[in-house]
Amino acid sequence: MKNILKLAYLLVIVLLVSSCDLSLKPVSDISTMGGVDSAGNTVKFKTRAEMQTQYNNMYNQLIGNNGVEGWTTDMLIYSDTHADNSYRGATDVELTQLEQQKQDGINKNINRDWNYYFSIIAAANSVICNVDSVPDATFTQAERKQWKSEGLIMRSMMYFDLVRLWGNVPLIIVEPPAITAANITKVYPLYYPPKDSVAKVYRQIIGDLNFALQSDGAPNIDPTNKFIFSKTVANALLAKIYAEKPVRDYAKTIQYCAEVEKDVTLVPNFGDLFDMNAANTDVKSRFTSESIFEINFSGGGNWMTWMCGIDVSDPNSKYDWAKWFTPSRDLIAAFDRAGDTVRKNETITTGNVTWSNEYPSIGYPFMWKYRSKFSSTIKLRLADILLLKAEALVEQGNIADATVLVNRIRSRAKLTSLSTVTADDVLNERRLELAFEGQRWFDLVRTGKVFTVLNTLNSRDPGRLPMDVVTLDKTLLPIPQPQIDKNPSMIQNPGY
Repeated sequence: MKNILKLAYLLVIVLLVSSCDLSLKPVSDISTMGGVDSAGNTVKFKTRAEMQTQYNNMYNQLIGNNGVEGWTTDMLIYSDTHADNSYRGATDVELTQLEQQKQDGINKNINRDWNYYFSIIAAANSVICNVDSVPDATFTQAERKQWKSEGLIMRSMMYFDLVRLWGNVPLIIVEPPAITAANITKVYPLYYPPKDSVAKVYRQIIGDLNFALQSDGAPNIDPTNKFIFSKTVANALLAKIYAEKPVRDYAKTIQYCAEVEKDVTLVPNFGDLFDMNAANTDVKSRFTSESIFEINFSGGGNWMTWMCGIDVSDPNSKYDWAKWFTPSRDLIAAFDRAGDTVRKNETITTGNVTWSNEYPSIGYPFMWKYRSKFSSTIKLRLADILLLKAEALVEQGNIADATVLVNRIRSRAKLTSLSTVTADDVLNERRLELAFEGQRWFDLVRTGKVFTVLNTLNSRDPGRLPMDVVTLDKTLLPIPQPQIDKNPSMIQNPGY
């Protein structure tokens, strides 16, 4: 009886997840797919066209709710509001908890993001695990290798976020078989596995990215379309991964940064990354020379702008609620100390509103890197990689070369050159360059500055809500309680 109840519950969950995924691109009836190959083996997808529905769905995950709400909007809460760049804006309890370092396992946003991440991973796995078994002779080996490599890079990118946000997480790299009453005892742990160690997850990520690069499967970067998991994306991820403490190897960070530098160049003007055209009908530039991975919303539909400020392409758009990100006084002060008007004006704008939650209603600050429904989501760009390389060079003692890199970034922002740089200088430059791009929290944790910076924040920033002390345990998010409730193998993170 217990197994039957588990089966019923699992079938409901699987159907709900499947229906959610298919709604992103309802291209065909999944029940008509699959069959047997020439040897009589059951295959999930018979043709290249069937496999392409899964390949397309993999990317569509990033332009639907999984990507916009989870991987972009909520990620900026974790990276900037949970750090020192932003206040919570709207007064939702979930956002308030994260600003105050009081998050817990029943935070609804944390739970939905856990689900979003694993839905995206499931979409990547559908390609990775099935592309080689499609019995369609017109489906070339080169294309199979490319799609598989793109799936591996995408899955690696998701797991890189997961392991930095939650630490030990379940490593799901196979598709579980269909559940029956006969196999439920064996199959149940595949649907609800225990957590794997951070070290194991990093080994898998590194192995997958190296496979994508060494198998000659990952495509070269396409200057006309950066919404592709390319070799350059894989190299950028490896550069960032080797800067993380569990696998830290600064020589490899520098090596992979150098690979990225072969493929992309800085745009001359910082504003070219985010500005609109003169008529405010589209972005000024899309897929710039600096972009490495960029989610394209050329047809509109990026509702990040509605969560941040106003849509300048819509004359009816207005500041009618407090949005999700209010730039902090501490961030504004950091721009002002540096005399950095170029990046400040591209990062923060102001408007007159009817509320005064964090500031007076006149000249209320808003995040400004998403200006319309046409704005791209730039997940990786060269300035991030150059400053990461500078960080690694400083740690190696190569201050001269690090200073040159930092000054390249400062020069574009119309700032004077520094005669020499320290680790703190690099960290501050990353803050000003990459504010509201999903980096700040991870930079603080990676460099070990999270405790000194955040635990003194209330004394520096009188506008911030009172914060709990950030401890080592609190550098990770709690495992969502609903995941623990339905998975007997799931253990809560320490400190929660």
